[in-house]
Amino acid sequence: MDTQNPSAPPRAQSAPADKPARSRHHTGGVIHENTRHTTRFTVIGNHLTQHKELSLLAIGLGCHLQSLPTGAPADIKSLTARFKEGATRIAAALRELETHGYLRRERVRTATGRIITRTISCNQPGQRRRPADTGCPTPPRTAHRPEPRPRKALPAVPQPTQAAALALHQQATDLLTGLRRHDPRLLLSTTDTAHLAPGVAAWLEREVAPTAVRHALTTDLPDEPLRRPAALLAHRLTAQLPPPYRTPATTPPPVRHKLRTCDGCDRAFRAPDTETHCRDCRTAAATAHA
Repeated sequence: MDTQNPSAPPRAQSAPADKPARSRHHTGGVIHENTRHTTRFTVIGNHLTQHKELSLLAIGLGCHLQSLPTGAPADIKSLTARFKEGATRIAAALRELETHGYLRRERVRTATGRIITRTISCNQPGQRRRPADTGCPTPPRTAHRPEPRPRKALPAVPQPTQAAALALHQQATDLLTGLRRHDPRLLLSTTDTAHLAPGVAAWLEREVAPTAVRHALTTDLPDEPLRRPAALLAHRLTAQLPPPYRTPATTPPPVRHKLRTCDGCDRAFRAPDTETHCRDCRTAAATAHA
């Protein structure tokens, strides 16, 4: 006795004559006639050809880029010469591919120092692989450098009076600018010169000759390189500032007594020209009048 298979599908019943059976295949739509390729073909994923967000131009351009051999030109100018869409539309399609990970563009420096743009076509977004060797050296990675610390302010310098600052500013600036002729390490920036000029003017205001100021700033400098020459000059202008010059008070010359002869006693005595009698005679005359 035959055993029935309960899992087997039931035999299809014939359709009534008035209701013919319908084919499960639609009469419309695409029908493929495929021939197996053995040469000159490219494997492209359906995630690109059926992408829901890329435009038709971007999909077609992505397929074209994946079919190009390594080293083929893929810049906008070359693609515009190859296709009729124009530079604007091709550039927009390249941006679409770049946004969705099918394209990368990197700027690299060649061995001769020239900057070029390298286009990398990715057939599988998110699976970044080592790029093919194109003969261009990989740019070295620059180490992250910490932010430079703010530069310390220069020490304060003596300040002249307002009148002296206006009158001696140019002379002080010229003196500071010329220091590099005596020592190349004393090359000052415009900012440093503006900071030090009032200190030099304070020296000049105290009637110190420019040569003396220059000598004080350039003598006995350390032998090692000067890290901040402006700071050293500011220290010297403050630490070696001479006191204000004051004109000494004039005193009358001492009275010189001459040897004279007394008119009263004919004795010789020393006295100014205004005296005609010696001290004894002047004392006797004063006593007699009293």
